Amino acid sequence: MDHDLIVVGGGPVGASLARAAHGLSAVLVAHEQRVPAPRPAGTFDVRVYALSPANVAFLGLDEAELTPVHAMRVFGDDGSSIEFDAYRAGVPALSYIVEDSRLQDALWEGLEAEVGRCEGLDVGETRVRVRLEGARSLSGRLVVAADGAESRVREYAGIPVRAKAYGQSAVVANFECEHPHGNIAYQWFQGGPVLALLPLAGDHVSMVWSLPSAAAQRCAALEAESLCRELEAATHRKLGALRLVTAPRSYPLRRVSARRMVAPRVALAGDAAHVIHPLAGQGLNLGLQDVRTLSRVLSEREAVRDPGDWRLLRRYERARAEPILAMDSMVDGLYRLFGAQGGFAARLRNGGLNLTDRFEVVKNLLIRQAMN
Repeated sequence: MDHDLIVVGGGPVGASLARAAHGLSAVLVAHEQRVPAPRPAGTFDVRVYALSPANVAFLGLDEAELTPVHAMRVFGDDGSSIEFDAYRAGVPALSYIVEDSRLQDALWEGLEAEVGRCEGLDVGETRVRVRLEGARSLSGRLVVAADGAESRVREYAGIPVRAKAYGQSAVVANFECEHPHGNIAYQWFQGGPVLALLPLAGDHVSMVWSLPSAAAQRCAALEAESLCRELEAATHRKLGALRLVTAPRSYPLRRVSARRMVAPRVALAGDAAHVIHPLAGQGLNLGLQDVRTLSRVLSEREAVRDPGDWRLLRRYERARAEPILAMDSMVDGLYRLFGAQGGFAARLRNGGLNLTDRFEVVKNLLIRQAMN
């Protein structure tokens, strides 16, 4: 069977694009067909996302079922700080926290997938054939690679990438707090390491602690009590005593940037196109912005153009070039600035935080930008 659109990758980016492909015959290729499974009450996914309000609206998620972030407090490494407040900015929330499984369950509702791995691409003038394991294949007019940082589709399309390891790993875990979090997200820059606590339902938080790889390995291997005590010390007991509720996991951090977003009858989206440091929590938001732009370009195409038309793909690539470059540069710049050693760098970053905190107009502009 021939399709207008073949989406390879069953994560949030791929599933959301398959759902947004209105008016197109689309097929989703995933490693497995996702089936929602009940979860015991009081348990949490170790992986959570902070979604922008614009992406929550695009996905059609019910805000009442998500955890809103009403304020964010960021601390430098020398007593500096900045606070972002939704109320003062005149918005309902800065972002919404959602667990991975709940997001995936919502996106996969009603979706059917072709189960398998991509084994190759055959690109023709008007069609592209996706070869799957087991000698199966699919034919379509456009293939979208949403299959992650190690994208096979990107490789088969011949799109090179720039990749660089940060020398850090992120340790993630969930905790119960002694004191209510008040729907406030916290972040501490620690002269290289970056620690974030994101609010979850009830008196629970999700930790993302970006540490040098050896320190991250040690942290992830700590006994529950020892990890809680270290986290309490690092956060100055901002939320009181902590109790581990989800065992820690760790994954290496790197920066990945595809040199092109498109190739003949192929487009990249999400981590297949760009991977950034998690310090700003914008990785998935950036991928969902890819989906929003690509779905708009496809829906607004002229009647004479099929979904894989080169001019359409270039429109998508041009529309995403500046936002991706801006976010990637900003996040990498913050990582370098707050990881730099020396008195001048410390005065610059901490003075900048304190100065920005005094200007509500500037902070509101930053908030509006982050809500896209």
